[in-house]
Order: sequence, then C-alpha cells, then structure tokens
Amino acid sequence: MTLEVKKIAERIIARASNTPADAVLRNELKVARLTPGDSSAVADLVFTYFRWRGWLDLGAKVERQFNQAWDLELRFNADSESFSTEELHKAVPAWVKDEVAISREWLVSLPTRPVLWLRAKRGTAQQLAAKLGHCVPGPDILSDALEYRGEEDLFRTPEFHAGEFEVQDVASQFVGVLCGPKPGETWWDACAGEGGKLLHLSELMENKGLIWASDRSERRLTALRRRAARAKVFNYRVAAWDGSARLPTKTKFDGVLIDAPCSGVGTWQRNPHARWTTTMEDVRELSAIQEQLVLNAAASVTPGGKLIYSVCTLPRAETDAVAALCSRQLPLFEPSPWSAWPNEQPGASARKWIWPQTCRGNGMFVAAWKRLS
Repeated sequence: MTLEVKKIAERIIARASNTPADAVLRNELKVARLTPGDSSAVADLVFTYFRWRGWLDLGAKVERQFNQAWDLELRFNADSESFSTEELHKAVPAWVKDEVAISREWLVSLPTRPVLWLRAKRGTAQQLAAKLGHCVPGPDILSDALEYRGEEDLFRTPEFHAGEFEVQDVASQFVGVLCGPKPGETWWDACAGEGGKLLHLSELMENKGLIWASDRSERRLTALRRRAARAKVFNYRVAAWDGSARLPTKTKFDGVLIDAPCSGVGTWQRNPHARWTTTMEDVRELSAIQEQLVLNAAASVTPGGKLIYSVCTLPRAETDAVAALCSRQLPLFEPSPWSAWPNEQPGASARKWIWPQTCRGNGMFVAAWKRLS
C-alpha cells in the first residue's frame, strides 16, 4: 500500500466526523489522480478502519490504527470464533443494547464484508448470470436475485445500461415481494427516494397499472426519473410530498408503501461509519417522523387495500413501537400477515424482521395492515 493511499485515507477519516464517509470518499476520489487499483485500496482502507473502529486505540497515530484494523480483519477472516461475544460488543455503541435484540450472530455479521446483490429483469436471472459471470442465485423466494462475486465495475457494463438489472440489496427485494402488487393495481410509493423499490414494484406489476412516486427531495425524484427511463419503467407518476396530512393526490390506492427515513442500523454492515455517528436521539426523532408518515398516508388506502411500513433499521423505537402506535391510531385497519412468505403459519405476525445474519444483506423491519371494507 502506497504512502499516497494512506494519506488520502487518513484525510477522508478526518473529514468524516460530520459527513458520511462514503460521500467524503467519493469527493476525494474525484479530485485524486489515482489508478483504479489505488482508488480501491483507499476505499478498502477507509471501510476497514470504520469496521474495526470500536477496537482501535484512537489516541494512537492513524497509521498505527490502520495496522490494528488490518490485524483484526485478518484475525476475523481466519477465525471469527476467536472473538468472544464480549469482544464483539465493541462493534456497536453502548445505546444499542437497550434497543436491539443483540445476538452473537448479528454481531458477527457486522465486521463481515457486505454482499453485492443484483435484481435481474423478471425471469432473466439465469441469462444475466451467464453474461456477467461470477453470479450465485439468491434465496428461492427471490427468483430474480443474484449475488455478484466478481470485481468488474457493473455500472459500466452494457447490461446495466440496457436496463437488464438493478443493484438492489436482497432485503429491499424482500420488501417488494412482501408488498405483492398485482398487474393493473394502483400503488403509492410514498417515500420513493431514487426509486429502487418503485422499479421492483413495477416489475412485479409487469409495467401495468399505475404507481405514484413521491418524496420531499426533488433531487431524488430527478434521479428516480433517470433510473426509470434506463429500466424502461413507464407506469408511474411523480408528485412531491413533504409527509404532511396534505396528500399529493386524492387517488385511493390498492397499496401504499411507506419505506420511511430511518436511522439505518440495518445497514451498518455496509455502512460501518454510521455505527459511530448514529445516536439514540436520532432514533427518537426519526420514530416520530415515521409514525406521522404512516398515519397520514393511511388515508389514501382504498377499502380492502394494503398499507406497508418498511425501514432498514432494527431499534424497537423505529420498528415494533411505531407499528404498535399506528395499530392503535388506525381503527379502520387490521394487521395483515404475509401470504407470500414461505412456510408462513396461520395467525402469523404481520410484523417481520429481516436480519443481516440470515439474509446476508441489510437488516429490515416490515409491518402490514389491511383496510377494512
């Protein structure tokens, strides 16, 4: 590893105190004249540092901290069982123990390097895997999911530019399947962001029917339009929404998905820097926003329609607590257990946790209600 790589990595870490490390990394690499190999080395060093930050001597010189992080990484990759459960608790800040059902399996998942998941166009996963190579099929319930193990920059491939696949985490793909939209229905993706889940809903609807997409950020909605054009998705309409009781349309929907802003604890494997910047105060503030989003959006669900709440996080305040409050505040709705999930038993809960250690992707929480006729 060159001295220049270490210096750039050190600069990124110093600047990531108030800004997400991945954003600082992108900006630094734009101006640095590095080879692709050195750019990858910088990213690898930065994320290795944050994966193991809880173990490091933060009073030591940064180069010594880098060495400590690499030693821990090598030890973990050689034998994760050599870490005691007490040692593994260093992977998370102290406040987490009161909010998340911590297991050794979850703690082991956090320093593990994340998997890159793809979602192929419906029914084309085998053909796409043959074109790209280095692909492994995903879970049975996700017939279009592929785990990519190669090193090619997929965003430069002709298959990506032709709209043959999306880079989408496996847990987010589960959410689309759990929504279960049907061709010809009308849905609202109320917190659509840049459109990852909207594109999946459209695929499941065979590009038929209509999906309203809203977000408070016009920048994200502009990105959504670009992604939809590349993916050849046309059955959608865009409208800004700030999350208030003033809804963007009087349309009544067969299904409403609120993929709400959250603390992102479920993404800590992929985004280790956030482990050291997210606070319990963030969780409390976001839970209040999440409750209002669900309660306000519920007015748009037609009788017999679905209301789905999803977050890529795990604290109780943003998961069970939000679902329980919304159930109390929505007398016209009843919990709706999943019919799409394999081996689901009668009377099963309408709330589901998707854990990183079981799906090998992000952690998610999903709750569902049905509006009474």
